[in-house]
Order: sequence, then structure tokens, then C-alpha cells
Amino acid sequence: MTVVDVPPLAAHRPSMSSDRDTGIDLLRALCVVGVVLLHAIMVGVTVVDGSPVFANASEGTRWIIPVSWMLQVMPLFFIIGGFAGLISYRRQSERGGTASAFVASRVHRLLRPATVVIGIMGAALAALSLAGLPADIVATAGFRYGQLLWFLGVFLLCQALLPTLAHAHSHIPKTVLAALVLAALGIDALRALTGIEGLGFMNLAFVWLALQQIGFFLADGAVDRLSRRVRGIVGGASLTALVATFLSGVYSPDLIANINPPTCALILVGIVHLCAVSLLRDRLSDVSRSPAAAAFSRFVNRRTMTVYLWHMPVLLAMAGVSAATAMIAGLPLPEPSSLEWWLSRPLWLVAALALTAVVVIAPTSIETHPAPALSRSTRRIAAAVTIGLLAVVLLLVAGTSVLTAGVAMLGLLCARRLARGSHQSAGREGVADVVRVA
Repeated sequence: MTVVDVPPLAAHRPSMSSDRDTGIDLLRALCVVGVVLLHAIMVGVTVVDGSPVFANASEGTRWIIPVSWMLQVMPLFFIIGGFAGLISYRRQSERGGTASAFVASRVHRLLRPATVVIGIMGAALAALSLAGLPADIVATAGFRYGQLLWFLGVFLLCQALLPTLAHAHSHIPKTVLAALVLAALGIDALRALTGIEGLGFMNLAFVWLALQQIGFFLADGAVDRLSRRVRGIVGGASLTALVATFLSGVYSPDLIANINPPTCALILVGIVHLCAVSLLRDRLSDVSRSPAAAAFSRFVNRRTMTVYLWHMPVLLAMAGVSAATAMIAGLPLPEPSSLEWWLSRPLWLVAALALTAVVVIAPTSIETHPAPALSRSTRRIAAAVTIGLLAVVLLLVAGTSVLTAGVAMLGLLCARRLARGSHQSAGREGVADVVRVA
């Protein structure tokens, strides 16, 4: 993992406006809510022979296909991440900030709330084990939580490479994007030809980096400068190509399946979303200024990473309470995908959103606390990113347990320490403009 300081971008691009794009902020908030809803509807809990059984309710079903088309928002989220990240980095560059300072601020913003949540999850799993809960249920809870941490690792990688890719974008924008897309296509082709599924995980880098890079074009105004007709044609062609890959069997029509491992279907989804957003930009901007939308956007965007990290513990707790209540009362829980189950989903989803909103209020200060003095050393920051990534990979591969949570928490603490500098002035470069992430 290498973080390279690159020349300031101010010389290559005009000064950016200091005003936030409220329409993009609203979209980002909606993406976060979409993630919570998607994970909530996939929670399946039943009681079999007096014991709780937790499973993925969507596994082996067909209904996940239309649901995934409505709630697979990660491609759009990474495009927005590229949009917001590039603007933030350029603002820092205009004030003489460095790539190292930008990446160090991202390390702290992403890893600080993660350190706390992972530590609490480890303690919670230990408490459940001591309380006599069966080991397989504790392991399932840890595994389910660990699965969602892929986003933390990938987003950290994308943000760490953003300054280098932003510099390249200022000189050869189309070439950089084409290289990333071709690399992703190559990985998909190699995976299909060899039948080695593990090769697809290389696209954890290329697919998401390509989507982040697309966001740079939105930030530049290059997308909006295209005529509405061209944007409509590009969006329609991308949607047609996406459907063609489903019908031909190249990719699964389940967009959730296309995320593990990532495929180029997600890039097509991102382009469709981008064109739609661009065509509706004025309307979206108007809606985002309404009092209700503005309040919603402010609430979510102040705590995007906190919401992401805490919503799964909330869902796991809801599942556990549901199972315990059913066993105590001697009442059966509806089978996932049954009519009774679907009738109960609206209340379940509303409860998931409401409880998540309540739970994330207290930890918000952890995410929004100003970063400490930031290191100027590219080696230290590169080491911080690498150690942070390794800590996340440990939880993804081995699952979250008392042991792995402890090791990962120590790794994240070490990463944050490496990104910390010795001079307070270094830590204030661009901190005020650090864009909300999630």
C-alpha cells in the first residue's frame, strides 16, 4: 500500500465553490437508508425445536431480484464518494494541504467509529458466550456483523488512493477511467474462463475505484455539460446492456449476488444511476431544500459511518429479541417469504430504521470529533492504511469473535496512531472541509 504526495490540484482546476450540493447530500442520505432497509429485509429468524435459527431470508428466493434493483445503492454511493472526495481534496490543495494530510484525515474519520463498534461487538459476543448462548448462534452473529465490514475496507482503500487518481484525472481523465474499467472486465473474464471464483475478489479494488472515478466527472461538471439527449442515450444504453448480461447469463439478475464478488454489472448500474441523477439534478436540488428533506439529510450525513457500523448490531438485537419473545410465549415466528412474514415486514422495517436512528445519536460525537494533529509522513500514513485494511480483512475472513475483534481493534488503534502527527498545526489542514463519509 503506497500513498504518494502529489502536486496540489489548484494549478490544474479552477477554485471550487464552498457551497455544499444539497441535492447530492440528500442522495447520500437516501443511499445510507437504502442499505439499512436492504439488510433489514434480508434478516430471517425462526424458532425450530425450541431453538432460534438465524439465516439470510433472501437465500434461494426470486423476490430478492426486484428488491435488489430498488435497493442496490452502493454503486451510486461510491460515485458520490468520488464526487465529494474530489471536491474536498481540491479545497485542501488550494490551501496548500497535502495528499498525506487528506488520507490521514480519512483514516481517522473512518477508523475511529469502527474501533469503538468492533470493541463493543467483541465485548457483546463475550457476554453472550458467558450467558450460555450456544456457540453456533454467537458465531453466526459475529459472522453476520463481519460481512458488512467489506465496505469499510474498500472505502478506505478508495479514499487512500483518491489523491493519486485525482492527479491523474486532471491530466488524462478518460484514460484512467478506461484503464480501471478494462481491468475490472479482465478480472470478470478471467474468473469466467477459469472458474476460480476467488479471482473475482480482485474487483473489490477495480470495480469500486472505477465508480469512484466516475464521480470525478460529476464533480468536474463534465456529465452535466452533456446534452440531456446524450445523457438519456447513455443511461438507456447502459440499462439495455445490463439487462442483456442478465438474459445471456453473463451476470446474475440479483444485484446483491453481483457484489460478492463485485462484477462489472455494478459499473453499469452506477452509470444508469448517474445519468438519472444528472437528468433530475434540478428537481432533486429543489426537493433537498425543503425543511423536512434538509433535516433528514443533516441527521444522516452527520453520522453516515456510524449508521453503517451500528445498523447491523441493531438488526441482530431485533432478531434475538424476536426469537427470545417467541420462545418465551410459545408462539411460532412466520417462515421467511411466507405471506405472514411479508405482512410483518413494514413494521419490521420501520422498527429497524427507528431503532437505528435512536442508537446512533449517542456515538455521533465519535465520528464528528475533530481529527488530531495529522502525520506528514507518507510512509507512516501508508502503513496506517495497510494495517487498517489488514484489520478489516481479518474480520471478513475469520469472522468477528472475541479474539478477532480484539486483534482488529488493536490494529485499528495502531493505524490511527501512525496517522497522527506531532504538530497540532499539521492536523488542521483541511479538517473543516472533510466531507461526511459512509
